[in-house]
Amino acid sequence: MHPLAKLRIDGFIVAILATVVLASVFPASASFAPTLDHLVTAAIALLFFLYGARMHPQEAWRGLQHWRLHTLILAFTFVVFPVIGIGLRVLQPHLLSADLYTGVLYLTLVPSTVQSSIAFTSIARGNVAGAIVSASASNLLGVFLTPLLVIAMTSAGLIGGSGNISISGQQMVDICLQILAPFIVGQLARPLVGSFVEGHRARLKYVDRGSIVLVVYAAFSKGVRQHIWHAVDPGQILFLIALSIVLVIFMLWLTWHAAQRLGFDHADCIAVQFCGTKKSLASGLPMAAVLFAGHGVSIIVLPLMVFHQVQLMMCSWLASRYAAAPET
Repeated sequence: MHPLAKLRIDGFIVAILATVVLASVFPASASFAPTLDHLVTAAIALLFFLYGARMHPQEAWRGLQHWRLHTLILAFTFVVFPVIGIGLRVLQPHLLSADLYTGVLYLTLVPSTVQSSIAFTSIARGNVAGAIVSASASNLLGVFLTPLLVIAMTSAGLIGGSGNISISGQQMVDICLQILAPFIVGQLARPLVGSFVEGHRARLKYVDRGSIVLVVYAAFSKGVRQHIWHAVDPGQILFLIALSIVLVIFMLWLTWHAAQRLGFDHADCIAVQFCGTKKSLASGLPMAAVLFAGHGVSIIVLPLMVFHQVQLMMCSWLASRYAAAPET
């Protein structure tokens, strides 16, 4: 195997980083920005429609038989992570600006990944069925819980920054129309489009990723027009990388030992570890574009982008170690 292949470089991450560079050099002009915003709105609606059409409701119901496993994973995703995010406020303003801390807190509120959580659980010989249900349930609930958590954190004064972020009535309508409504329509349309979506999963993956790349380009184009790179210095980027490494290590340790203490077997512990430590870029970026519209989205999503890449690299290494270990 070629040495570079062992690095498991994610082409999606490369595309996102390339889009950030493109937007930094060739941002969308102010005159084209309204048209781009309409395209982003349509792309987000399509993205969540596909999420709804792809997710089989019966899969989640069958998986509820192992309710202890799913409850623990969801608790790490939507309770433990947010509590840690609140605690990290001590880093503001000395180590993180207000906008970057908002981004760090936001990354703790988004759901778990689906594909990589399942893939790493499979590589590590964990409970794949449990990972499928838990990761899917996390994304299903995240459509509702992440906006609610953002609203709660905003009301508590924990989310803010230079833009004085608040959730208005119109923004609540936007959340419903751009995220919840397409997802529900996708679920209702499953009898009509489910077989098509399943049969063209590989091709539709590029629709998913293309939508997210478009969101990134729009966010960073706006950021460049607002001089984002003057607001974030290289030292803060390096600190975000270090913070992400520490956070991933801590969550990998915590999820593993908590699962062991609660009496889960080895395969379940692996599922808890890989599902309970992940945060989804695919869900988090589009939701941020809606939740933080007009409030420096490009800076707010930076911590999530950094964390996502760090978690992929570290979890890939750990899954390979589990795979290489003798079966017990």
